[in-house]
Amino acid sequence: MQIRFHGAAGEVTGSMHEVEAAGHRLLLDCGMIQGSPAAERRNADRFPFEPGGIDALVLSHAHIDHIGRVPLLVRRGFRGPIYAQAATADLMPIMLLDAAAIAEGEAERYNRRRRRDEPEAVPLFSRDDVEAALERLRPLDYDAPSEILPGIVLTLREAGHILGSCVLELQAEDRTLVYSGDLGPCGAPILRDPAAIARADLVLMESTYGDRDHRDRPATVAEIGEILEAAWRDGGNVMIPAFAVGRTQELLYWFARHWQQWKMDRWRIFLDSPMAARVSAVYQRHQGLFDARARATWAAPIAPLRMPNLHFTASVAESMAINRIRSGAIIVAGSGMATAGRIVHHLKHNLGHRQAHVMFVGYQAEGTLGRRLVERARWVRIHGRDYRVNAQIHTVGGLSAHAGQQGLIDWFARIAGREGDAGVTRPSLALVHGEERAREALAGELGQRLGVSAHLPNPGDSIAL
Repeated sequence: MQIRFHGAAGEVTGSMHEVEAAGHRLLLDCGMIQGSPAAERRNADRFPFEPGGIDALVLSHAHIDHIGRVPLLVRRGFRGPIYAQAATADLMPIMLLDAAAIAEGEAERYNRRRRRDEPEAVPLFSRDDVEAALERLRPLDYDAPSEILPGIVLTLREAGHILGSCVLELQAEDRTLVYSGDLGPCGAPILRDPAAIARADLVLMESTYGDRDHRDRPATVAEIGEILEAAWRDGGNVMIPAFAVGRTQELLYWFARHWQQWKMDRWRIFLDSPMAARVSAVYQRHQGLFDARARATWAAPIAPLRMPNLHFTASVAESMAINRIRSGAIIVAGSGMATAGRIVHHLKHNLGHRQAHVMFVGYQAEGTLGRRLVERARWVRIHGRDYRVNAQIHTVGGLSAHAGQQGLIDWFARIAGREGDAGVTRPSLALVHGEERAREALAGELGQRLGVSAHLPNPGDSIAL
């Protein structure tokens, strides 16, 4: 068995790892690179392998940095099956069709403005490419071993990151490879905790927050309530850039759980994201994957998707109408890093108001508008125009859907055992999906606490078992 690292090796986005085993080649994730314009231009580069030579693709979950180049892979020659957990398979059309629409729109706008001597812009992939990719989907259930290629058995385990997220367990040639995908924190709402894995010969583990732990959930939830109270006193609106999958549903969950305590009935709450509304409908269909507390909350009279003052805005006209509201509105919209989508327009209309509040509830990558705002930029450029930032900016870090440093160490320790444990075969470990500082810090802690020497692969590196 041989593993080659092509993406999210030394960075957070663009997950893509190639496995060669039992005479076959398969790909683990095929994600989009996100961040600065220069970074995102790399998405159009040639794949570091021949797409037609890949026999199968296995996806860990439906975030765009793990699935975003799947249509491009198919367009360039991949003809194998695509395996994903059933909820992930339901989320993929929503995520990929939205990405295609954005890419087509950006190309169209550029081509209208380009000079005659400039090359025509071509979208990374089209909606037709998405449909071609979706035809290759093969949904699987958790904890059900499946022989996806002769001699290769795949088992999906709960990762606790977003709905349908998986730890991938691959067995071939008497070897077991475990790929964590993105791991969620234990005790997070809605989803079950990440599954404990019995054994492995090699573990590919994410390291997004390998250098720190998150603030605990109860303190974070209390902070949200405090921000909402302050915004109400100031008489402004609250804008929340939120990822359509996971973060939006958790926010609505807390609004419903704290309906009386936070006096949520005084607000007008807008879910101004057609994509997040469609994703929420998928959550509604897959309540069997929730933990017990979330199932009870979804069945309560004031449920996350049935709050009486929650408005789903489908049309552009409805979205634009929100900008006439000067106070008393909570606006949850994408994109989560404020790089595109309806939240950008709401920021344009509200950043200049001192009574307005912006609440960031997720990771903000380098080069994004969200990153500039959380770093307290006083001016930001949006759609070619500079805007003064007078609004109050809040960073709520404890809602991460990723495990922190301690959670990652604990999850790996259950596979590896403690140093010196009798009869324990210690797996090799490669840290992926993390910026260099984060994975170096995690590698140091793992070495000190568990006696494990972790590989820190770069794109193009390989490990043989």
